[in-house]
Amino acid sequence: MRGAGREIVMIGHRGHPEVEGTMGQAAEGMYLVETAADVAHLQIRDPAKLSYVTQTTLSVDDAAAIVRALKARFPAITGPKKDDICYATQNRQDAVKFLAPQCDVVIVVGSPSSSNSNRLREVAQGRGIEAYMVDRADQLKAEWVAGKRRVGVTAGASAPEVLVNELIARLKALGAGSVRQLEGVNESVVFTLPRELAVRAAPRSGADRT
Repeated sequence: MRGAGREIVMIGHRGHPEVEGTMGQAAEGMYLVETAADVAHLQIRDPAKLSYVTQTTLSVDDAAAIVRALKARFPAITGPKKDDICYATQNRQDAVKFLAPQCDVVIVVGSPSSSNSNRLREVAQGRGIEAYMVDRADQLKAEWVAGKRRVGVTAGASAPEVLVNELIARLKALGAGSVRQLEGVNESVVFTLPRELAVRAAPRSGADRT
C-alpha cells in the first residue's frame, strides 16, 4: 500500500513486536492509533489515499470502535480485503464472556507480555469476576482458588496446550474434583501461502527430480 503512495493507519498497541516491526517498514506515512480518541489527532496529507491495518492479535471488539472513528472522520479510508484480526483472539474473548459468569474465579494461561492474554483477564474482570494470569502452573497461588466452587481456565491464542494441561493438573492437586470443557467455536480458518512460498512448497514432477 505504501508503494501505491497511500498513507497507512496502524491500529494496535505501542511496543507490541508486530506493531514495532510493521511501523519500522516505512520511514513516513504510517500512523499508530491505540484508541478511538487518537483518531481525532491524526494529521493526514491526503484523506483520499488512506488505508488502515490492524495488529493481528487484537479482537474484532477491540478494533471496532477505532475503525468506526476512522471511517467517520475519513469516509474514503480503505481496510484489508480480508479481516486480518486474529480469529483465535476473538473466539477466546467470546468464550470468556460466556465462561466468566459461571465461575467464581478465572485463570488465564498466558505471558504477561501477551496483549491478547491480558485482554482475556480484563474481559473476565469486566464482568465482575476475579481473574488472574499465569505463565506457568507453579505461578498459581492456592489462595486464589481457596473456597471457590467453580474455577474457569482459558488461555491466550499462543499458549501451548501443554501449559493448560499442567494448570489443570495443579488445580486437581489443590482439590478440584472434576473438569468440564465448554463447547467452543470450531476454528477451521485456512490461510493461503504467499505465491512465492506456495511455488517453492509444491512437489516437483518426476521430470524435475535429479
